[in-house]
Amino acid sequence: MLAKANDGKRSIKEMTGALKDQVAVVTGGSRGIGQAIVSRFLGEGAAVVTCGRGAAPADFPGGGDWITADVSNSDDVAELRAQAVKAYGRVDVLVNNAGVQVEKTVTDSSDADWENLMGINAKGVFQCCREFIPEMVKQGGGVIVNIGSISGDHADPSMALYNASKAFVHGLTRSIAVDHGGDGIRCNAISPGWIMTGMADAAFDLATDPVAAKADALARHPVGRFGMPEDIAAAALWLASDEAGFVTGQCLTVDGGLVAASPLQPGLS
Repeated sequence: MLAKANDGKRSIKEMTGALKDQVAVVTGGSRGIGQAIVSRFLGEGAAVVTCGRGAAPADFPGGGDWITADVSNSDDVAELRAQAVKAYGRVDVLVNNAGVQVEKTVTDSSDADWENLMGINAKGVFQCCREFIPEMVKQGGGVIVNIGSISGDHADPSMALYNASKAFVHGLTRSIAVDHGGDGIRCNAISPGWIMTGMADAAFDLATDPVAAKADALARHPVGRFGMPEDIAAAALWLASDEAGFVTGQCLTVDGGLVAASPLQPGLS
């Protein structure tokens, strides 16, 4: 069931902003990047439906709608679409953000690791796109923003399945842009770099000296800082808005300049 995060008396007609009168579905909105996107979209006038595998967190943004759903389950994805359309009549923007991370090499990864990670990061994105694209076609168009990663182009050590899943997201993004541009659908991906979330902390913890690894990574950012979830939310907002009306099939890297530097460069400080 779709659960209201407030008294349910809001109206998107009363809001202003870049996404005024738009309806957005954001998967994986319970924390980190997903929650930041939900908050930013709400602030820009959108009605936002989001989902996660459990109940809505205590700090879920007021004004958003929460549905308990697992994007790796096709029935849950169909219900997510049905509930969003029932509540608002359409879906203008889909943000595929739900994702998990497994810190293992190929040989260390189990069948269960494959089913869990690829089920959410790859199959989940595929299923959401497959479910929502027909709805967008019926209404004359829409926007899809997929959350990829620089790891989809530059493999991080000991994260084989995660790297592969994000490469899939990038490829699927381009395919959807090509196949459905004529339907009025734009599809782009965002490739975040080091964004300060629990996933980033888990990756740093793989190092022999996590503190030194984090300091080294920071030194490799020309902008002098790590990214924050709000940085990705800002990029998602732009791609979802009419300002990006001629942008499709692209993977927008948002990494503070990290991958622009030569790999031989030990640090920029």
